[in-house]
Amino acid sequence: MQGEHVDNAPSASTTHLLLVNHEEQYSLWPSTKPVPAGWSAAFEGSKDACLAHAEKVWTDMRPKSVRDLSS
Repeated sequence: MQGEHVDNAPSASTTHLLLVNHEEQYSLWPSTKPVPAGWSAAFEGSKDACLAHAEKVWTDMRPKSVRDLSS
C-alpha cells in the first residue's frame, strides 16, 4: 500500500446527513461515516437537500443555551 492514495472524500452522489447537537447546532455529514457522539441525524438526503434544510431550520446560529439566556 505504500505510495497509494486513498480518497475518503465523499462523492457528489454520496447521501449526507444533517446532524444536530444538544445546542441545536447543525453539521453536514456523509452518511458513510459513523455519527459522532453527541450528535443525531435530523435529515438525510443529497448534499444540496441537506444544505437547503439547514438554511430553513437553522435561522439563529447562536447555541441554544445562549438563545435561552437572551429570551
